[in-house]
Amino acid sequence: MNRTLQPAHPTEAVKRPGRWLALSVLVLAVLLVAVDATVLGLATPYISEDLAPSGTQLLWIGDVYSFVIAGLLVSMGSLGDRIGRKRILLLGATAFGAISVLNAYAHTPEVMILARALLGVAGATLMPATLALIRNLFHDPRERSLAVGIWGAAASAGAAVGPVVGGFLLEHFWWGSVFLINLPVMAVLVVVGVKMLPESRNPNPGPWDLASVALSLVGMVGVVYAVKETAAHGFAWATLAAGLLGAAALYGFVRRQLTMPVPLLDMRLFRNRGFSGAVLADLLTILGLSGLVFFLSQYLQLVQGRRPFEAGLAELPAAVGAVAAGLIAGRAARRFSVRAVVSGGLAAVGLALAALTVIGQHTGYPLLGTALLVVGLGAGFAFTVTADVILSSVPGEQAGAASAVSETAYELGAALGIAVLGSIVTGVYRDFTGPAGTPDAAHESLGGAVEAAAHLPGPAAEALLDSARQAFVDGLTLAAGVGAAVLLAAAAASWYLLRGQRLEDGAEHP
Repeated sequence: MNRTLQPAHPTEAVKRPGRWLALSVLVLAVLLVAVDATVLGLATPYISEDLAPSGTQLLWIGDVYSFVIAGLLVSMGSLGDRIGRKRILLLGATAFGAISVLNAYAHTPEVMILARALLGVAGATLMPATLALIRNLFHDPRERSLAVGIWGAAASAGAAVGPVVGGFLLEHFWWGSVFLINLPVMAVLVVVGVKMLPESRNPNPGPWDLASVALSLVGMVGVVYAVKETAAHGFAWATLAAGLLGAAALYGFVRRQLTMPVPLLDMRLFRNRGFSGAVLADLLTILGLSGLVFFLSQYLQLVQGRRPFEAGLAELPAAVGAVAAGLIAGRAARRFSVRAVVSGGLAAVGLALAALTVIGQHTGYPLLGTALLVVGLGAGFAFTVTADVILSSVPGEQAGAASAVSETAYELGAALGIAVLGSIVTGVYRDFTGPAGTPDAAHESLGGAVEAAAHLPGPAAEALLDSARQAFVDGLTLAAGVGAAVLLAAAAASWYLLRGQRLEDGAEHP
């Protein structure tokens, strides 16, 4: 058997040569996804001005990537287990870079939405493959904890580099340039990955069931779409039908997995309380955070008047905190306990979001910066430990599917967060009262109000901007309050579900 698939000696399995260099390639893949996710928020005001999307289209631009990726992650993670995680990672990275060009040159809101959806297809191949490869590269639990911490820190570093580099590009080039920065990262990843990454796969994978793939995609997209539309526009029969179709598809998916000899996703994984608790914690955390984060860049730029580069720098404390926490999270969880670190981290994030409920148009940076730092620290501890719990709960041959479940929770939480919390912000914002002559476009988005104000006389423009900005802040603070409640609930659930959970100490021998 190929030695990269099944090492002949236990010492080789535990201490694979070149494993840290291989990890550096996986870090590039994480950076690729993280940078893309963060630059979109900075570019949103420019996309809004150039493409003139409606409020609903703007939300779709923000969350269609998450919808598609959430629907395909399990399928792509399972495909990687079957055809090889290295192979699917390199194919996905190449497609991700190519589709980034389509994002950069989108000329209508519809094309932009399509480009983001296609990027979701490519993105669904990347994150499960990176975590699964870590699971099969590092068989020593302490080394794996550090590797997962570096992996998480890279995602946070990407979240920091994205706004700063994106802000610089937005000040000197057109908004499409923020997507083109994916190309050099993708090129390095593919060239180096071909040489450095070992291939790994499930030795007895079974068929890749296309019916299960279709059920997973239809189910996730249908349910998330229904939640999004209901939150944005209230009850409608068409929305209810989409939600019921999605729920039926997910039910069919679960039933099919339980009857297949070799399922796409082994549902028995969820019998492990630690696995289920970690997945639920990830979902609730991202749900509480993502909608707020999506609108934070607009607050910094369109409400407080910061330049894109300055707005990117203003968001750095969150990434710094997450990087620092991620690197020591495994050690902290072994010294104290898994549930103490995860629950404590989530409670800290919840309290930081609660502090943001008092912000106004002219809130000073010390409060914002401190809250963002605490958010980063808490999330860094929680996400790193939950990822470690999920990876250590499954056999190596199921690493791709397990990683995909983790990432599905993340992306589903992001989609629901943007849909629900974003709809709260949008709903509150739309009700503002502007001066006479305020165009309808001003009520669709804050970017639309800024554009409309440019065509009004001085006093009317000032009145419009002040009213629109205050309505946006009111929506943002309400969303922060809801997010805080969700995070505190996630902390309580984690304390219960992760009781007795421990990270491994002894090296495993496949």
